[in-house]
Amino acid sequence: MKIALTGATGFLGSHLTRKLLEDGHAVRALVRRRDNRIPSAVQVFEWDSVQGEPPPESLEGADAVIHLAGEPVARRWTPELKRLIRASRMDGTRHLVNALSTQTRRPRVLICASAVGIYGSRGDEVLTEASAPGDDFLARVVVDWEKSAALAEALGVRVVRLRLGVVLGQGGALTKMLPPFRFGVGGRIGSGRQWMSWIHIEDVIRLIRFALENDAMAGPVNTTAPEPVINAEFTRELASALHRPALFPVPRFALKMIFGEMAEVIIASQRAVPEVASKVGYDFKFSELRLALHQILDRGVV
Repeated sequence: MKIALTGATGFLGSHLTRKLLEDGHAVRALVRRRDNRIPSAVQVFEWDSVQGEPPPESLEGADAVIHLAGEPVARRWTPELKRLIRASRMDGTRHLVNALSTQTRRPRVLICASAVGIYGSRGDEVLTEASAPGDDFLARVVVDWEKSAALAEALGVRVVRLRLGVVLGQGGALTKMLPPFRFGVGGRIGSGRQWMSWIHIEDVIRLIRFALENDAMAGPVNTTAPEPVINAEFTRELASALHRPALFPVPRFALKMIFGEMAEVIIASQRAVPEVASKVGYDFKFSELRLALHQILDRGVV
């Protein structure tokens, strides 16, 4: 396949690029600026997603488009950062779909990143793709993000919206979590009773490859492992995998001091399950958190 990919230099995008090349696909990376970390086999196009549409030639003849680009969320939010978070997702996706509408030959599928943040914080409620959205800032951003992606359906393009949980792999969120645990001062966040919807990066990539080929996969897809865990269990398993204790909880007020409004995202409870992926026959490689963490950490390079 000829695949156009945004967000190719990010945590998920860089892993996905390597796998797509291994599979024999021709990859075109749409990036804000050229980066020597992108493999030489990839054709690179510069695109600032907030400013306007991507170059038409970047999409010409593409069989599929995978859209992962978006301003990072895990920082203290300022009014300007919140504006960028929203614009990079909603406006960037709208610009991409507008560009697709001008193509004589349109891709068969658009796979767009989304997030379980769409549900807001829901306590112990089990969340499927049919669950209603939340109403906090991030939930509203994700709702509009998905609406922008869904506009491609009117062009005859199958649209898959990947509602990503916490992606575990070499890099990303797990790398940021590790230092306190390695020093033996890690522990649960807040009460520890909030649910975490996690997924191994290999399963994210396998799900994307599955979605490229399977027409039965469309609409929102909870991109999470089948067995979410509460934060206390997650931190206990992480400490165990590192042969360390998990004795020092991070109080809620400390998170608020450091992250402000964004702290509510860190302590949100989302018990999302991958109902759609399971129904269409996707078989998860990593369903248990313990096995996923050991597979990643035993490599010793995170």
